[in-house]
Amino acid sequence: MDKWALITGAAKRVGAEIAEQLHQDGFNIVIHYHHSGVEAQALCDKFNQRRDGSALLLQSSLDSEEDIKQIIDAIESLAISLHILVNNASSFHKTTIEHCNFRTFQQTLTTNLVAPYLLSVGLRHLLSNNQGTIINLVDIHAKKPLQDHGLYSISKAGLEMATLSLAQELAPDIRVNGVAPGAILWPENSSIAVQRQIQEQIPLNKLGSPNDIANAIKFLVNASYITGQIITVDGGRSICGYQGAKS
Repeated sequence: MDKWALITGAAKRVGAEIAEQLHQDGFNIVIHYHHSGVEAQALCDKFNQRRDGSALLLQSSLDSEEDIKQIIDAIESLAISLHILVNNASSFHKTTIEHCNFRTFQQTLTTNLVAPYLLSVGLRHLLSNNQGTIINLVDIHAKKPLQDHGLYSISKAGLEMATLSLAQELAPDIRVNGVAPGAILWPENSSIAVQRQIQEQIPLNKLGSPNDIANAIKFLVNASYITGQIITVDGGRSICGYQGAKS
């Protein structure tokens, strides 16, 4: 039976590169997306042209209990052999304390922490049938908060602990690990000055690429004796006491 991977937020950027690399390695891909329908369809068409029937689309938000259940029900109804869950989708917004409110807090935590956790729990029976693996996209700012992005940093810190907890609870049938990216892709509105400031904190003196994250995930997919670990992919930035509070 074909091996399938579900990747949330797979339509573009890092998620699309993860999907591309896993598809090249022979996995069929469920491409989850929210708003990026055009990009998701193009990626799905590309995969199916390469290998017929090897990609499916799944559209849903991740910010409510109903949305999360919809994804779980959809995957179960497909009757596929699920081997990999990559919790890549994330909400990244500037949230100063002056503009923080209950709804914003709830939405950020639900998308970045609750959804990955509940998807992992809800799909555990399918994954355990195949000695499957779960990989969560965390962030280096899980350890050092990013200025004016407190809710994001808090949510990623929670996801890091969820990764460790799930690794303990889902063993021995499922391995659970995380990848913590550093400076990979800039937000569209980031300034050149901020980019230079951050690059100066990186020992390798360069930015990473989505391919670097995909390579780490491919390593974890195949590392059958690794669970409960967070691999930091940041060019060495985190070993040098980087200024986590700089945005």
